[in-house]
Amino acid sequence: MALLRITSPHTQRTGHRTAWIMQMVILATLPGLLVQTWLFGWGTFIQVLIAIATALVCEAAVLKLRGRSIMFFLQDYSAVLTALLLALALPPSVPWWLTVTGVAFSIIVAKQLYGGLGNNPFNPAMIGYALLLVSFPVPMTQWFGAYEVTAANEVMAFTDSIKLIFTGAIEGAHAVDAYTIDAYTMATPLDAFKHKEGLMSSEAFATLPALQPANINAFFWINMAYLAGGLFLLYLRVITWHTPVALLSALAIIAGFFYIIDSSNAASSWFHLTTGAAMFGAFFIATDPVSSCTSNRGKLFYGAGIGILIYIIRTWGGYPDAIAFAVLLMNFAAPFIDYYAQPRTYGHKEAKKGLKTGGDNP
Repeated sequence: MALLRITSPHTQRTGHRTAWIMQMVILATLPGLLVQTWLFGWGTFIQVLIAIATALVCEAAVLKLRGRSIMFFLQDYSAVLTALLLALALPPSVPWWLTVTGVAFSIIVAKQLYGGLGNNPFNPAMIGYALLLVSFPVPMTQWFGAYEVTAANEVMAFTDSIKLIFTGAIEGAHAVDAYTIDAYTMATPLDAFKHKEGLMSSEAFATLPALQPANINAFFWINMAYLAGGLFLLYLRVITWHTPVALLSALAIIAGFFYIIDSSNAASSWFHLTTGAAMFGAFFIATDPVSSCTSNRGKLFYGAGIGILIYIIRTWGGYPDAIAFAVLLMNFAAPFIDYYAQPRTYGHKEAKKGLKTGGDNP
């Protein structure tokens, strides 16, 4: 997330500082963080602390090397927000060094090497997430099961979560024969549904832990928490409705179309909207004003493109959830969309899409 850009001075209604915008987005993520912690244990909260500490250290180090004011740029909270968004997208059980690697890459490469805040063509948090997902696909697709479907029937204690993240194994109440991560984690509902075809009967498939009502309901409440945070941002006019509504509508429409055609192999619109990171991606990732489109009409095309790509990658691609790749692909297309979706300049009959070729140009 970076400085909010206004396409025209005639539409500007607020004069909020960048730091205030970042703080409001951070505040809006808290319902999602609290629900994830409640349902899946302390892992996400610990990952957030690791990520923020890493981001601040990396940001300060690069600013020092560039000869920039460290405190001035750290106080805009952009590094904190990038770290927070990446940590919220990570499974709670990933080892600490994986979080450090992803955040360091996001801050140093995806943000600072492009010139810092406001200059990055791609969403820094999703660049780091994509790196981790491609490099470490197994830990990046394994989530704690909701407490109702775990053998211990309760979330992992704070100290046990710390031991798991920093050592990879624990002993005690949650130990299961020399406890390891694999004994407690499972695929997400999207991943389980994606790989169901040809593996087992429909009756056996329905008994998978990842598809138990408790686990599906857990992801539903997480999505509702991020929806609440997104509505809060809309109320404050930190973001506009165009990208989130276009993304969620496009995802729901294309999922519904294929579900009507073949309901036995295609997931419903509701399943796609509530068992992955759809709400988180729609309100907190796709709305990054630097790497997305700037005009309202462009945001509609941009959001719809992300929604369609999410369904395509989830259904026929190699990864169960596709927010990061869909957003990054549309980051490529954002300048092109903006070129053809420019609003009409005040006082002109149509938008100006570039200089004419020929001798009239200066």
